[in-house]
Amino acid sequence: MAPGGHILAGFALGFHHRRQLRQLLDSTSSHACILELNPEALFASGYAALALDFDGVLAHHGAPTPLPEAVAWLKRCEAVFGGDMIYILSNKPTEGRRQWFADNFPAMRFIAGVRKKPYPDGLYKTAKIAGVPLSSILMVDDRLLTGCLAAVAAGARPCYISSPYVSFNHRPVAELFFGLLRIVERVFVRIIAPHRPE
Repeated sequence: MAPGGHILAGFALGFHHRRQLRQLLDSTSSHACILELNPEALFASGYAALALDFDGVLAHHGAPTPLPEAVAWLKRCEAVFGGDMIYILSNKPTEGRRQWFADNFPAMRFIAGVRKKPYPDGLYKTAKIAGVPLSSILMVDDRLLTGCLAAVAAGARPCYISSPYVSFNHRPVAELFFGLLRIVERVFVRIIAPHRPE
């Protein structure tokens, strides 16, 4: 696939699933960051597995390891779900990140060898490995038209992180690009799926 092809696919698939994305944008399924997600409450709500994006969700863009507060949250999730039910579904599954998880959370797995989000392949693979229905997987992502859209397309449950981790000190150009892309995604969804008053 051409570089950036998944971004173009996001807009095309986003139009197809525009109503679900608008509902997500307007709903309480949005959270500022992962620290607002209570693992015990998620498990009690019927979620059996977590699929987590990395950039913006566990750390700023391009970071080699999760932030300390994200590590503490991952430990809570591991205690509730079990590490083997937590998956990292990132469009940038670098070897350094994989090694960090192998050293610190060996039961958690990176999903690799699939098309990038928003294609739902990674979530299909997650469901197969975990042995659970897609409807019991929560996909946590800071991008409407990648991870959240993949969850909608697959039949998993999306959780939109509306205030992702960023660091302009480390990667100013990348953070600016993805920040603008997030804004464009939100505007796109609001335009193609206008709110309809009850």
